[in-house]
Amino acid sequence: MTASENETFKALFHQHYPSVRRKLVAMVRDEAAAEDLAQEVFLRLYRNPPDDLSLLGAWLHRVLTRIAYDHMDRLGRQRRLQEKQEGMFDPARSTDSSEELLMRKAEQEEVQAWLKELPERDRKALMLKYSGYSYAEIAEEIKVNPPLVGSLLSRAAQKLRKSASKAVSSRPTL
Repeated sequence: MTASENETFKALFHQHYPSVRRKLVAMVRDEAAAEDLAQEVFLRLYRNPPDDLSLLGAWLHRVLTRIAYDHMDRLGRQRRLQEKQEGMFDPARSTDSSEELLMRKAEQEEVQAWLKELPERDRKALMLKYSGYSYAEIAEEIKVNPPLVGSLLSRAAQKLRKSASKAVSSRPTL
């Protein structure tokens, strides 16, 4: 950026930051998070400004809304994952009988054994998917192009089902 562009950015930042921050606080209801998100909005403005600065207000509103929704989605996934994990590891919170808990533990161990038969990338992709990660996050984590995640997950699930059906069919009948 040239010196005049930097000055323009500074002026836009000082002019719009208070309203962007205020809107984010109203959306996410967390002052510290809103400030971080506002910085992300202005970082995007700095890196990729709109072609027409007369439309900057609408552009900022669209970007801050998307960033706030992504933030809230991420918090929701984290909360659901935490609740799921707490429910799995805290027997006092569970209303199941000890027999049901033993059966669930045996099923989990069986699924873990089937998962171990999968290639590392497939296993990791499935674990991330069922932990609440988005396809974009899975792609980033396992280092593949985002459009490939759906196919990869489908094939991994197919391999897991095949492994499970092979194991079930080889069990002795009572």
